[in-house]
Amino acid sequence: MGKVVGVKFKTSGKIYDFDCGAFVLNCGDHVIVETENGLAFGIVSVSPGSSDKKHMEKQLKKVFRLATDKDFLKKEQNTDTEKNAHAFCLKTIEDLRLKMNLFSVESSFDSSKLTFFFTSDGRVDFRQLVKTLVQEFGKRIEMRQVGIRNQAKMCGGIGRCGREICCSAFIDKFDPVSIRMAKEQSLSLNPTKISGQCGRLMCCLKFEYETYKSLKKKFPKIGKKVDTSEGKGKVTRHNVSCNRLVVRLENGTELEIGLDDIVIEEGL
Repeated sequence: MGKVVGVKFKTSGKIYDFDCGAFVLNCGDHVIVETENGLAFGIVSVSPGSSDKKHMEKQLKKVFRLATDKDFLKKEQNTDTEKNAHAFCLKTIEDLRLKMNLFSVESSFDSSKLTFFFTSDGRVDFRQLVKTLVQEFGKRIEMRQVGIRNQAKMCGGIGRCGREICCSAFIDKFDPVSIRMAKEQSLSLNPTKISGQCGRLMCCLKFEYETYKSLKKKFPKIGKKVDTSEGKGKVTRHNVSCNRLVVRLENGTELEIGLDDIVIEEGL
């Protein structure tokens, strides 16, 4: 096998490995590749590199050719078709009174198939909808129901941090996120502050969770009695990133102090 190149089909999509053969490719190049569903239009995201044992164990699809002006024109035509199909499908859904939220339509590169992505609280009988779509566009139709997190990934957006949402920017698969992760990092438990655009807990809560767990092992628990240079008190808050904590002294005042400046009272 020759060199392996990473190609993705969407800005926020997963990167797939292809055999680039004799093509000299660089990041940003547009290519036509072979897939299980026929030819597809993609962009090089990982420069060609030597194949390893993992790639040797499976037969990779090949880069068919570099994209031409005709391919870019075909891509634009497919985009127009997707917009028209989206508008028509929304109207049909309303006419049929179906309880589903259509948010994206994708056309195969050869224009033989349209895939409609939607979310719904339950199962939807869309048989009549599919018949109407086939009659209108004369193509193969696929209705694909996805989760709310996948919708956010596909639609994209800006998070409360001011940057592109993580799922759309670089996350390939969704890992479980729990409220325990927010507690461990001493974050607000207000759902509106720790939930993403999908309405679920933000994926970034997981990024530093293990680090906080490791750092907090050397901190005394909340409520633990400690000795300080100002007197005895109880731990009320942790500032893990600064290696400091807040102690409420016996006289009621609060003191922020370094972790190395306290003595933990044993057995209390």
